[in-house]
Amino acid sequence: MIRGIHHIGMNCRDLARMKRFYCDALGFEPVDEDGFGWADEPVMDHIVDLPGSAAKGCMLRAGSCYIEMFEYAAPPSDLDRPLRPNDRGYTHFCIDVTDIARDIAHLKACGMTFNERDFVDVGHVKTLYGYDPEGNVIEVQQCAPANGFTLEELRERVPVL
Repeated sequence: MIRGIHHIGMNCRDLARMKRFYCDALGFEPVDEDGFGWADEPVMDHIVDLPGSAAKGCMLRAGSCYIEMFEYAAPPSDLDRPLRPNDRGYTHFCIDVTDIARDIAHLKACGMTFNERDFVDVGHVKTLYGYDPEGNVIEVQQCAPANGFTLEELRERVPVL
């Protein structure tokens, strides 16, 4: 039985910088301060389906949301840029905020960029896509109260397991 999504995985060029950004900007906390790593471990090559893999990583938590970050030393990636919203694959995640103007200012101060664009109010949500320090897409949204889509309303619909 599927109980839900446990974590999102993200490959980074600079793990320390990305860990600092996600903790400072988004309030994540390390699950284990020392993180993890491997090299020349056939079982890890098997798990991640990458022969000759080597990486270090960390798991971060905010509430019940986890992000697992990796910085691979091997094999080299064949993609020089982050995924864009129109590429195939996982292209963004969304954070829910309470004051989008204030929260975007905070995110900018922490290193997130929005390409000189302001959020848009589409009625049920105010929203804008931005970019973390490595160019990964993060959507910032503030839901209108009682629109059927707020985190509180979604929690009320979740069956207790």
